[in-house]
Amino acid sequence: MIEYQLDAEDLADTRFAISPIQELVCSLWALRDPGRYPLHRPWRRAALAALDPADLQLLLALVGKDRGLPDFLTPRPATYAPSFAEQLATVRRVPARRVERDIVATHAPGPVPAILRAASLTDLADLLQRSWDRTMAADWPRMRLVLEADTTYRARQLAVGGARLLFADIHPNVSWADGVLRITKMIGRHRVAAAGRGLLLLPSIFAYKAIPPMSRHEPPWLSYPARGIASLWSSAPPPGPEVLAALLGPAKARLLELLAEPRPTIDLAARLRVTPGAVSQHLKLLHAAGLLTRTRSGRHVLYRRSDLGTRLVDGS
Repeated sequence: MIEYQLDAEDLADTRFAISPIQELVCSLWALRDPGRYPLHRPWRRAALAALDPADLQLLLALVGKDRGLPDFLTPRPATYAPSFAEQLATVRRVPARRVERDIVATHAPGPVPAILRAASLTDLADLLQRSWDRTMAADWPRMRLVLEADTTYRARQLAVGGARLLFADIHPNVSWADGVLRITKMIGRHRVAAAGRGLLLLPSIFAYKAIPPMSRHEPPWLSYPARGIASLWSSAPPPGPEVLAALLGPAKARLLELLAEPRPTIDLAARLRVTPGAVSQHLKLLHAAGLLTRTRSGRHVLYRRSDLGTRLVDGS
């Protein structure tokens, strides 16, 4: 069990942050142990396809036997939402002795994998950059929205019910009583006095439980599973016809559905059982909105859905 002793000053300095580099590093758990991450299978499939096999081997070597990760790879955010580039620059400045210490601690009491012993800090930082570019950069905007939503919820819990309500539902392994925050089922066993340093809370997409740093020398922070992860990789179902009709009106929605193939005004009027003039007005508006294309064929103008119109109908 790890304990953080927090006084009134520390509680007043409790804050939230979002860490892109932490998400990248914690995603190694999903790559190594997919059984714990059924919700992340779509991401994992795409990541495995994008990563170079040699990079994947070195990435997985960073994870200890007990799923520990070197602390130096997840620097404490200095602001609410630092960029990945800012955090990676911090990693590149970590002293060599700390890199070695954290890697040894991650794999203790076993040996450090040979592939990891041969890698320099520059090698590891470059590896993180490639992994970010290939597996996470494109998804980061929507991942960040999930994390921001969690911090908004937690901040409200703190404002409404104080520390007791804030920590009540962060994770079953976390409890708060008598000025001490306790995190159970941990490899380490130590108690840390925050001593005016405050507490940093980091919601995470890939954290499978409440996770403080491995080292007792780190300032107090706690990563925990964010709310709303279940919907992150799922696709919304296409809107039904009633949704399109509510958006455009029944007549325009029906026209868009009919115009998967080119059709003239007179044919559309007959199908809708309205006058050609009425159809022409709807077609004019849909064309002006970029939802239709039109071409002339002899005496007739043929209308057809544009790519934008098709995406609207399909809900994509």
